[in-house]
Amino acid sequence: MYLRFLALPAAGLLLAACTGGAGTEKSFDTATPPPVPTSDSAKQLVLVATSDTIWNGVAVSDNNRVFVLFPHNEGNPGTRIGELKDGKVTPWPTRAWNAWTKEGDPAKTTFVRTNSLRFGPDGLLWIVDTGTPKSDAPPITNGPKLLAFDIASGQLKKSIPLDKLVKRKSFVDDLRFHGDMIYVTDAGAPALILLDQKTGQGRRVLEDDSTTTARRPMIGEGKKMVKPDGSDVKLHADQMEVSPDGKYYYFQTAAGPMYRVETKFLDDPRVSSADIAKQVTYFFNSPTCGGTTIDAEGNLYIADANEKRVLKVTPDGKSSTLVQSPDLIWVDAMWLDKSGNLWMPVPQMNRTAGFQKGVETVQFPVKLYKMPLVASPLRD
Repeated sequence: MYLRFLALPAAGLLLAACTGGAGTEKSFDTATPPPVPTSDSAKQLVLVATSDTIWNGVAVSDNNRVFVLFPHNEGNPGTRIGELKDGKVTPWPTRAWNAWTKEGDPAKTTFVRTNSLRFGPDGLLWIVDTGTPKSDAPPITNGPKLLAFDIASGQLKKSIPLDKLVKRKSFVDDLRFHGDMIYVTDAGAPALILLDQKTGQGRRVLEDDSTTTARRPMIGEGKKMVKPDGSDVKLHADQMEVSPDGKYYYFQTAAGPMYRVETKFLDDPRVSSADIAKQVTYFFNSPTCGGTTIDAEGNLYIADANEKRVLKVTPDGKSSTLVQSPDLIWVDAMWLDKSGNLWMPVPQMNRTAGFQKGVETVQFPVKLYKMPLVASPLRD
């Protein structure tokens, strides 16, 4: 898989005000973000590479190795996790890990359908495998799992099976860390999955809660996202972040809004799901979102799929437009590297057949950008 490289000139950064803010309400009206002109900060976008296959995630190591993720929503064979180097993506860690093609193939030591990758505080590259052969398919046996690799050796160091914690409609989406805890969102069967690495125990909380269940339409480029069968696209518990001090866990459905809860309630197995729900508060009226990240100061970066922009949201819920450009068609899972560059994969997910009544209008190649920020990364 070959990719193209291009650099754009740098310029000053401009932040433009936008809507949204903190609060405590759990009910609100759906609002379309106001139009914002292409920001001056878009001149700082650097087009790193392009691909003829949709990618939706990126993670960059502290020694500048770049790893990308290909979701293959329709179940097509091909590279799931790759390393981007010298203009080419190589299946990583091996071709064998990327060789799963159909039900019946061994799933414990292959990627069935990856959906998230990130470096954890342990320095390992963690990967979320949904275990679903394609979108809306149920997880297969040994399919849903969390995998952690040493990138120096390419060896698997940790594997956490999720078979006992998922349901038929589950779509394990993403993960974050807090001490010994791993938080996982389930975008298919709405819930949060809490895993204690020390005890090996896990549980589902906030199942079908209003905060984990999609309750408003997903909008991309002014259009409601609709499945091939005519039903609305719904991605339940999806994006999440942990504050730098470890106090708050932020989470949302892909259509927003964003909520938060203190991690002490999630980490204590004696606190019931019902009692956790009582501690959740509304944080920010986020738009339809492809991905988020957070910096060491606690600023959240939220990709606005409707307005082709990335929002910067401060810890007190004040928002501004970090960057906006016609080229930012559904920014997905972002990554902030050690040098303060914000990496943004742009898969045009809202233009795929599964989100557009079975008609694909993606304009290939899809792109991977980065942009310099005056910010330090947070490794949760």
